[in-house]
Amino acid sequence: MKKLLLYTLVCAAILLPCGAQAANEHFTTLLQRFEKTTQAREANRFFALLHAEEFTDSLISFGTATPADTLRAQVWYWAAEYLYDRQDYKQAAYYGEKALPLLRGKGGEADCLNLLAVVFIRLTDYPSAAKYAKLCYALDEKSGDPDMMSSSLNTLTAIYMSANQPKEAEKYLLKGLAAAEKAGNPARKAVLLGMASEVYHAMGDDKKALPYAQQSYELEKKLGHDDKAVLRQSQMASALIGLHNYQQAEKVLDEAIPILREMGDIHSLAIAANKMGMALLCQKREAEAVGYYREAAQILQKMGDMANEMHARRGLYESLWKSNPDSAKMELGRFNDLKDSLYNNASAESLARYNAEFENDWLQKENEEERSARRGTLVASIAIVVVLLCLAIAIWWVMWRRHKRQEAVNQQLTANIDELRKRYSKLATESSPTTEGQHGQDPSETLSEADREFIDRTINAINTLMLRGQVDADSLASEMGMSLYQLRQRLISVTGEKPQNYITTQRMNRAKHLLDNNPELNVTEIAVLCAYSDTSNFTRAFKKYFGKTPTQYLNEKPQA
Repeated sequence: MKKLLLYTLVCAAILLPCGAQAANEHFTTLLQRFEKTTQAREANRFFALLHAEEFTDSLISFGTATPADTLRAQVWYWAAEYLYDRQDYKQAAYYGEKALPLLRGKGGEADCLNLLAVVFIRLTDYPSAAKYAKLCYALDEKSGDPDMMSSSLNTLTAIYMSANQPKEAEKYLLKGLAAAEKAGNPARKAVLLGMASEVYHAMGDDKKALPYAQQSYELEKKLGHDDKAVLRQSQMASALIGLHNYQQAEKVLDEAIPILREMGDIHSLAIAANKMGMALLCQKREAEAVGYYREAAQILQKMGDMANEMHARRGLYESLWKSNPDSAKMELGRFNDLKDSLYNNASAESLARYNAEFENDWLQKENEEERSARRGTLVASIAIVVVLLCLAIAIWWVMWRRHKRQEAVNQQLTANIDELRKRYSKLATESSPTTEGQHGQDPSETLSEADREFIDRTINAINTLMLRGQVDADSLASEMGMSLYQLRQRLISVTGEKPQNYITTQRMNRAKHLLDNNPELNVTEIAVLCAYSDTSNFTRAFKKYFGKTPTQYLNEKPQA
């Protein structure tokens, strides 16, 4: 009863903030509370927010007996993922490095290493990025999974490219392409083809770079990845500029930049703006180039991307020299400062380590202005809490009465569950729809052999978990010997569906098949065989999926 009341109040509290800024502030507050208490209750509140924002596939929750280190590892890792998604790279690095020691030797270690490698690329700390990426590759190589190996090799390629070492990058790139080909993963291949374009552009071989970018663009469009296809257009523009085809590069970027702006991918937007500035500058259109270079410089300075900001400052210097020499000299000064900073970062790694350790202190302090504003709303807040509390008590009373009635039914059902599962264990494994029926088409027409094998393994694992009475994304990942991140990435690349959605599809296919072919089973028994312990939950899920309840479905079936 206490849990239900608490849950109602928590949901009400979560719904009060609105807007992106409020969500970010709520995220920070929940993270701060957890770090002060390290309690499962605060961890569950944190993950409830991530799930409400659809950042996680399923709701992650922990029991009160969960060890503190497990709670810290999961909260800090997901905080790093969340902050990286919002392009707050310093804080992402901070929480990722806090989580890593607690994940060593566990399923999430490789995911955390890969995340840290990508974060440090964004922070232009290439030695740290390479350290984490190589540790990740060692784990992936040990696993023998070519798909995961191609992912970490792509990260290593990006690191050496960002550090202006294209020859070293090429070594990892070629290995990555071979691994992606072996894995039969077209999405990963598209990414590596795009990376190949960047590598050969950096090596000055744009005749080789352009076809790679075009192949990558066509593959992304074929896969329906429009958000990634626009990034390949930016890579195509680099090669076109290298081939002195400035007008064609401008045309490609004219199409790509508005899409990046609409997507809100400001980092890629800034890089594309740099390229547009160069294309215009090479056509002697300095005045037009200034606007693009200035937008890029402002974004990149704010994000702390010194390498790309340096290119923007140099472009501003060259574009402003004729029209405004004083401003041009200021940009040249900023360019030289950035160049010196990049040299120091590369030659003295220790100076750039873990500055974010102390950046969380500000979360524990409130200025007087904020406190005054909160005093002014205290009375109103108390009134709202009283109203919500009364509403919660009323809801709890109704739910408690329903719970008691359902509990009596469930007690009788629980007594028969083991017997029912034993009785129909053979049915649960043999009377499922075929793989072809679940895919909706012949897999050989659209899937590689490796993908078909992966889907068959996934479906078999889901069937096994349904028989045990517990099936969710975490259980499925564990059954298949993968981390949740690996399962999610692989399943989306093959089916386009997240794990929880795919599991629901299989459960509903099983339910429909049993209703069609086993008239001796009642709805409660079918619910149990599909891993629903509560018949009402099964009925709601079936209606949401098929538009009618199981009973309505049976009544509307043509009589044999």
